[in-house]
Amino acid sequence: MHFKVREHGKVIAKAVYSVLGVNRDGEKEVLGIYFGDNESSSFWRQVLHKLQSRGVQDVFVACIDNLKGFADAIEDIFPKTDVQLCLVHQMRNSLKYVSHKDVKPIITDLRKIYTAINVDAAEQFLTLAEEKWGNKYNVIFKSWRANWGRLINFYKYPPALRRVIYTNNPIESFHRMVRKVTKTKGAFTSEYAIVKQIYLATINAKTKWNGCMFGWSSVRKDLVAYFDNRFLTDDTLN
Repeated sequence: MHFKVREHGKVIAKAVYSVLGVNRDGEKEVLGIYFGDNESSSFWRQVLHKLQSRGVQDVFVACIDNLKGFADAIEDIFPKTDVQLCLVHQMRNSLKYVSHKDVKPIITDLRKIYTAINVDAAEQFLTLAEEKWGNKYNVIFKSWRANWGRLINFYKYPPALRRVIYTNNPIESFHRMVRKVTKTKGAFTSEYAIVKQIYLATINAKTKWNGCMFGWSSVRKDLVAYFDNRFLTDDTLN
């Protein structure tokens, strides 16, 4: 999220990055918010080390925007974590290059990729879309090919788990809650003022979440089936 802040007599834009987690009881938690002037591997490593120091021991799946250096940092700090790039953001980024008259047909063709029955079918749909649109929109398919391994990670999981990790819509929903209470604020007086507003929005979000996420019993079964001993520690068996 971006906010305007008054600093040294000027109004500047500040980027705020949020990390939302789902614990083993299916409860959503805002784990942290971080100010960052640029996206880089070193910045993300600092964020992840802070999460570690505050008690995050293991991450099964990290669903992220394709921010520069973020995926590499996660795989380094949490080497057992599967990184899933958000397919909704991949679609949005792809459509930036598409002329208006081609938007609907190319959405139809690209959507077939991540709604396919399995990864082999997904790759076939990618190839078909590339054959159809590649000459006109080569930059789109260069991106899909370059990020393919992290875009299709969700295909290796059971169905219920797939549905909740191919997009980071939960954090987008949280951001909408934050914007509702900040959109009329104009320029903030300090970073602290921003943090205060986000904190209040977080408290409000927690009251709305109120318990485990929708369909958690099915998701939990899939997590146990796939991650086995990593999920079934002593305290989860009680």
